[in-house]
Amino acid sequence: MSVDTSTERTAGRPPALRTLAGRAPAPVAPARATALVSGGVAAAALLALVGIGALLREPVLIPPIAASAAIVYGVPALPLAQPRSVVAGHLLCAAVGYLALALLGGAPWVAALGAGVAVGVMTLARTPHSPAAATTVVVVLQSPDPRWFLPLLTGAAVVLVLAGMAASRARPGAVRYPVYWW
Repeated sequence: MSVDTSTERTAGRPPALRTLAGRAPAPVAPARATALVSGGVAAAALLALVGIGALLREPVLIPPIAASAAIVYGVPALPLAQPRSVVAGHLLCAAVGYLALALLGGAPWVAALGAGVAVGVMTLARTPHSPAAATTVVVVLQSPDPRWFLPLLTGAAVVLVLAGMAASRARPGAVRYPVYWW
């Protein structure tokens, strides 16, 4: 028989915090080796993108891609981390950003509206990837030339996926990445 200990965990907290506390405990901490490998692979992949950008003299590492790395290497089994979501999510959100930019201009309110629309588009397309919504913001506020931005964005997302695959195969017992492709 299971005993609900949620009141024991929240005893002594103000009523508002007890209400917000939820019922599930925080997840168990991963092994240190898992955390080191995840961080190491993320750093290596992001440094590779910096190197590619330096060779091309174009920025390849953008904040949404770094956030994608955190998901792909930190929680590789989540739907948000799967290749379909990482690659298609960024491309769909970039398309929404370019459409918003063309129709409404490069204002911050357009970026906010575009990011909201992008979340809806990703949901409909079954490609949930929260960092990709920030790609919409980057497109609206920075107006990058789509002729170079879209191929670089695609390449960066593919590098993250390939590095995630390599990392999962290099460590025995690791979660196999990807869980699914499409």
